[in-house]
Amino acid sequence: MRDIMGMMGKVKEMQAKMEKMQADIAALDVEGTSGGGLVTVRLNGKGEMLGLKIDPSLFKEDDVEILEDLIIAAHKAAKERAEQIAAEKTRELTAGLPIPPGMKLPF
Repeated sequence: MRDIMGMMGKVKEMQAKMEKMQADIAALDVEGTSGGGLVTVRLNGKGEMLGLKIDPSLFKEDDVEILEDLIIAAHKAAKERAEQIAAEKTRELTAGLPIPPGMKLPF
């Protein structure tokens, strides 16, 4: 019976740590750039765009498609960075737990 109580305590502790980690990830502020810094996108940990900076040199009618591609590339870079940080935080939290490979946390 003591083992079950101890295990329940550990589960509650893990749950609290997971909730804190999820809040930390949501509060992330990451940047992605493209075009050698001509376009910068800021995202939070949920992937929501917080900001967009575009170098004024890109505001030419014939460069619209390039600008669109650079915005998409910067957004992708920022999202990948946020996902990388989230994966690192999850790995730190779950170190030593028998979690199957490829299982993504938080759920």
